Amino acid sequence: MALFLLFILAALILAYLGGEAIAWSLLLTIGILLYSLIDPSPLGLLLLWAGYIAAITLLNFPDLRRQYLTTRIFGWVSRVLPGLSDTEKEAIAAGTVSWDGELFSGKPNWHHLLNMPKPELSDAEVAFINGPVNELCTQLDDWEITHERYDLPPEIWQFIKDNGFFGMIVPKKYGGLELSALAHSTAVMKIATRSITAAVTVMVPNSLGPSELLMHYGTQKQRDYYLPRLAKGEEIPCFALTGPQAGSDAGAIPDTGIVCKGEWEGKEVIGLRLNWNKRYITLAPVATVLGLAFKVYDPDKLLSDVVDRGVTCALIPTSTPGVQTGARHLPLNTVFMNGPTWGKDVFIPLDYLIGGEDFIGKGWMMLMNCLAVGRAISLPALATGAGKLSSLTSGAYARIREQFGLPIGYFEGVKEALAPIGGLSYIMDSARCMTAGLLDQGEKPSVPSAILKYHNTEKMRKVVGHAMDIHAGRGVIKGPRNYIARVYQAIPISITVEGANILTRSLMIFGQGSIRSHPYLLKEMEAAQMEDREKGLQEFDHVFFKHIHRNVQLVGRSLMLGLTGSLIAEVPEHHPLSKRYFQHLSRFAAAFALLSDVTLMSLGGDLKRREKISARLGDCLSYLYLASSVLKRFHDDGCPREDAPLLDWAVQHCLYNTQQALHETLKNYPSPILAILMRLVIFPLGRNMEPANDITEDAIADLLLHPSAARDRLVEGVYRSTQPDDPIGRVENAFLLKIAAESAEKALKKAIKAGKLDEGLTLDEQLQQAREKNILTESESQKVRDAAEAVDDAIQVDHFHPDELPVTQSD
Repeated sequence: MALFLLFILAALILAYLGGEAIAWSLLLTIGILLYSLIDPSPLGLLLLWAGYIAAITLLNFPDLRRQYLTTRIFGWVSRVLPGLSDTEKEAIAAGTVSWDGELFSGKPNWHHLLNMPKPELSDAEVAFINGPVNELCTQLDDWEITHERYDLPPEIWQFIKDNGFFGMIVPKKYGGLELSALAHSTAVMKIATRSITAAVTVMVPNSLGPSELLMHYGTQKQRDYYLPRLAKGEEIPCFALTGPQAGSDAGAIPDTGIVCKGEWEGKEVIGLRLNWNKRYITLAPVATVLGLAFKVYDPDKLLSDVVDRGVTCALIPTSTPGVQTGARHLPLNTVFMNGPTWGKDVFIPLDYLIGGEDFIGKGWMMLMNCLAVGRAISLPALATGAGKLSSLTSGAYARIREQFGLPIGYFEGVKEALAPIGGLSYIMDSARCMTAGLLDQGEKPSVPSAILKYHNTEKMRKVVGHAMDIHAGRGVIKGPRNYIARVYQAIPISITVEGANILTRSLMIFGQGSIRSHPYLLKEMEAAQMEDREKGLQEFDHVFFKHIHRNVQLVGRSLMLGLTGSLIAEVPEHHPLSKRYFQHLSRFAAAFALLSDVTLMSLGGDLKRREKISARLGDCLSYLYLASSVLKRFHDDGCPREDAPLLDWAVQHCLYNTQQALHETLKNYPSPILAILMRLVIFPLGRNMEPANDITEDAIADLLLHPSAARDRLVEGVYRSTQPDDPIGRVENAFLLKIAAESAEKALKKAIKAGKLDEGLTLDEQLQQAREKNILTESESQKVRDAAEAVDDAIQVDHFHPDELPVTQSD
């Protein structure tokens, strides 16, 4: 028995280390020789040696393996692997694989993560953020925009155009700013803390706007003409994809372009007759140029022998006869320009197709590649801005607002709400920065962009909800003083656009990641679909047995790391505050990769219909990615000890949610037997991850309640003001004055409690007494008075005379 246990231990260690075929052959040889000496039973030896010979053959003789084993597996895999539609294939092929691939490997290279360049702004980009972006924020009056004008003022539109906000991503040679992804994200984030309407107006032309499409796929003539005009704001673009019958289902686009002959500029040319009906199109009411996605059909075969040519994109001046735009939707009173567009029998020349005739049918590929970039920037930045705004103002308000003689932020219930505001904002910003850094390294991280879009907007929902709880009536009553209500109203917009969150979670993150980010699955699928079956078999055999080798290692890693509490996991040169987190993430990465493979093999194509399982596995991948970004951010910042509460809360939140997602997957697994086996491997000692404790939560609350370098790092990039006539500046000014008067206020309260001052007097009378009795100096007394006046102003809410309220508009 002891030798048997020793053999099992050796096998586990070899699996954990990823032993190659020769090592396994040696171990099996030693094992069978020892067994032959201990138990020379003829029948047992015969069976064991037969198994040994088969195993050695499979490990070391690929030709025999292919002939007797791989051929059968190859046929089975061809049947069970999920089939992919053309749009799914294009979505999977879009973008690049980056850190998501490391996580899917089950053995992430933490050195690689920490050695990625720290995302940083250039001097010119810092000047743009601190100059035009900050100036724009200063000029924005969100109450005027959303309540009175239902639009940005003309001078703001002009400022945006004059300062290149519509050309942030356009190369300098075309007159654009050519900002990095990080700078683009930072600009959107800062504007969003001032006005969601302005942020959306600026971000859409720089996302799928269609500058991105032109830069990558436009003809040189199209780039030369449009990019300078877009950069200067001479053209205002929109892009129309979503329609009443086709939202997330791109294959259901009913809008058509029929190849035909028509008259254009006095000549008969080959072009397209378009019919479309789109809605929810941002900037459509004011757009001068319309990006459009539709399906091309060539019934007369004027261009080729293929009739159904597929999804295609065009860029059409809105002045083109038949183009209809101008009506407005009202998206929850954020009032950015948004509306429908439609056209009937609109003829356009082939020159209007983005990329020209060569790119007919490649529209979905173009959109997915560009969306892999834009989806990682716009909404994640907007959501992070909401988190930073909530962190800044909720901490300040909780410090200045008093109940029962204490700041409300000192109450445990409020601290419990402040902690996730700070912790989730730290996660959002970490993920935003790391993913922007990947973009600036030339990656197009399609899976991380889906993770960011879903999780940042969902965390925005939670953070702003907590902020509203803390502000209570101060956040509910709308008016010029309110800085949080419009953000709260805008949450559903972020949740539903650029891929509705329900579908992003249940279909996209794991559905796309399991094929795109997996080290072997896509290669196996491609091999299984090769027309040359012999070549496909050889390629499949090579990849499949690498896949098997990886899964053996994942079993060993998951079990060994689970049994040892992750203590044996390899970590990079580490800071003591982060070492254990790297180790735990290594364990969960192995568990996730193993469970993913078992699920893919057991469910095959049926996984596409098992959306809850896909969603939970997507949660695992997401939280591993988010935790990785937090660790990178902490190390990029120099491992500041004062940020430790944020690090602890954020990573513990991610680890706990990863554990819960694994648990929920196994609890609802279609195969109970596989679930039991997987649970023994993944959770050999049970589930032991817990969310952050009260001590950590209180530390984050204290960080938000007091000025510090850590607080400044957390809210960096938010629009900040201390002007008492500014919505944000009013509460920040009161906060700083309250902190400055803290010691004097304590002395005053102590004197009142000791009976040295009369409790029933007004504040001014108490301060006079305090000066007369040398309890406070004149300077200290003035600090208390200034703080009291600022606080009284900051906690006030707006009220309106009936004549001031519009009777024809519902707000």
